[in-house]
Amino acid sequence: MKPLFRKLTANLESSYTVRHDVLPHFKNIWHYHPELELHYTVKGEGVRFIGDKISNFSPGEIVLVGENLPHTWRSNEEYFSSNPELNIEVIVIQFLPDCLGDYLLKLPEAYLIPKLFERAKSGMVLTGRANEQLADLMRRAVDATNLDKIIILLSILKTLAETDEYEMIVNGRAIFYQSNETDSLRLNNVCSYTLENYKKDITLDEISSISNLSVTSFCRYFKLMTNKTYYDFLIEIRISHACRALIEDKTPTEVICFDCGFNNVSNFYRHFKKVTGLTPLEYKRQYLKKGK
Repeated sequence: MKPLFRKLTANLESSYTVRHDVLPHFKNIWHYHPELELHYTVKGEGVRFIGDKISNFSPGEIVLVGENLPHTWRSNEEYFSSNPELNIEVIVIQFLPDCLGDYLLKLPEAYLIPKLFERAKSGMVLTGRANEQLADLMRRAVDATNLDKIIILLSILKTLAETDEYEMIVNGRAIFYQSNETDSLRLNNVCSYTLENYKKDITLDEISSISNLSVTSFCRYFKLMTNKTYYDFLIEIRISHACRALIEDKTPTEVICFDCGFNNVSNFYRHFKKVTGLTPLEYKRQYLKKGK
């Protein structure tokens, strides 16, 4: 997607920003910024879009988004509409690469930090012990002041730079172009409509009208902005919801197939294997194995 550049509000009294948000839901516009972002989902679930990847998020997930890597988180509206007392809770830390001074990055002892920043340009999901350490540090950062705040950021950078407990999000470095607000709002509307209606057949005429474009113009536009067709995008959304349903293990696979908008089981299996590299049964077994 062609993202919207977002200029973050600078705090002249701090070298980096920390937010602890409790919200009814996520509905952020697809955007990017020069600051790196460490995003900790304390509570909530839904779908995240980072670069050209679509994945589910759930409580406890910590993601590092590199500079100018487009991203947005969208909450699971069905889950929250059936549980109105629930909220999304996140802790977000945003910082420029040189927020502690360019000199720090040139120190021989800090040689791992520039390498970390380069990896972050593809996005990283932190796992294992690193995830636990970062969650603790991010909670402490919310109320930290003065030198304690700097010490915590250095501890976060040390944990991120030294760990091998992470999974990359984007394969390779994708190139994203600057866009205006109209372009971003158009794609945001497409995303919202798709998430709300993925269970039914969405025609190109229907989604093109949402974008105020002809079918031909919409297909060309969407392919240019996302490097994929709209139907590929729609299938990935459906598969992400199927993955969540498989993990919950409350519904037979054949039922999940139709609940997620697929018209037949063989078609569902084929697309699931193409998107995830696994069959639904293999995916479920892999998740259960990780949970042990």
